[in-house]
Amino acid sequence: MTGLYLAALLVSLTGMAVLDARFRLFFARAPLRAGIVMAVGIAFFLVWDVVGIGAGVFFRGDGDLLIGVQLAPELPLEEPLFLALLVYSTMNLYGWFARPRVERP
Repeated sequence: MTGLYLAALLVSLTGMAVLDARFRLFFARAPLRAGIVMAVGIAFFLVWDVVGIGAGVFFRGDGDLLIGVQLAPELPLEEPLFLALLVYSTMNLYGWFARPRVERP
């Protein structure tokens, strides 16, 4: 089952991209701005993770679903992808609720 979590993250990110493209929610509306927001969001949460790891609050634990690649101690490769999914989901939700509504008779 190694790599199942990574596969699930990639499928989920693909789903977010499809929704984004279909409804013009985030990257499809303003790619530069979206890229900046995505990068800042991921960087913020990575710093949060590093602080939590340093404080002993966050740790990798036993994960048979992870591929085992560590970017740093207690920071698996899948973590930035999870954070990207978190940020992308949030921005797609914002884009959905902020879009203009078309009134139909």
